[in-house]
Amino acid sequence: MAETVTTDILIVGAGPTGLYGAYCAGFRGLGTVLVDALPQVGGQITALYPEKEIRDIAGIPASRGREVVATLKTQADSYGPVYLLGRQAVGLDRSADGRLRVTLSDATVIDAGAVVLTAGIGTFTPRTLPAGEEFLDRGLSYFVPDPTVYADRDVLVVGGGDSAVDWTLALHPIARSVTLVHRRSTFRAHAASVREVHECGATIVTGAQVAALLGNGRLREAHLRVDGEEQARVVKVDAVVAALGFISNLGPLLEWGIELDRRAIVVDTRMRTTLDRVYAAGDVTTYPGKIKLMSVGFGEVATAINNAAVAMDPGLSLFPGHSTDSA
Repeated sequence: MAETVTTDILIVGAGPTGLYGAYCAGFRGLGTVLVDALPQVGGQITALYPEKEIRDIAGIPASRGREVVATLKTQADSYGPVYLLGRQAVGLDRSADGRLRVTLSDATVIDAGAVVLTAGIGTFTPRTLPAGEEFLDRGLSYFVPDPTVYADRDVLVVGGGDSAVDWTLALHPIARSVTLVHRRSTFRAHAASVREVHECGATIVTGAQVAALLGNGRLREAHLRVDGEEQARVVKVDAVVAALGFISNLGPLLEWGIELDRRAIVVDTRMRTTLDRVYAAGDVTTYPGKIKLMSVGFGEVATAINNAAVAMDPGLSLFPGHSTDSA
């Protein structure tokens, strides 16, 4: 028989917003389960840019992504939430007493008083490099969880967005060489970062695409098709990081019957969705004037958790009190 886990709050998505939500729930004395399809907490930060400096959190001038995730998890762990990672929330049902029953991809059932969706952009898969896919995990990668593995290597970074520029800047002090290739003449990344990458000494090739990756078992060279050049330009590399963006998908959440607007979940001022006792917060949500920032998500999930608490027990105060009151 499938295992059933009973809790007060189920949070779907263990990224920064979900982790802070677990803290907010714990502060109110609510039991919390966090579910995430990824095998580790941190969401996009952990998967895409753990080494990138994050500078838009109030009171923290700059902190690497992995450090932000670590401190958020430490904060959440002070109240002992249960983490069910590497599994996806699939089905939603409701019992006779109004409690929610969410089935996970491994058949585990979560019996919860309320559900808070903090799924970010949902599950995301990388846009693949048109050539050289056969070298995946043998020199080609789409994620860089540990930059130190590129020490003393010749690295080719492909892309023109923030991720490509960020990885170029992060790897340049570590690698033997870094070449950044972009198919257009201008970059989509933040202007200050683009200026920094021009100044750091990395080789930049614009108007170019990867035509082929070659090697004997392991990657050895990349052939670039450069605008205005008749012959392919050969670059000696032993690692390629393809930062071409990602395709996001809310997956089974699309089948729950929640009102959506352009694949984002519609919420009201209490962060309620159109389903009773199902709330949402963070990048997954939309409403007039919505701004997708981590700091906004923190406020939204605090609103969601406290309104969920009152929905489960109308005798409770909406205001949770100040953390200093319990010190």
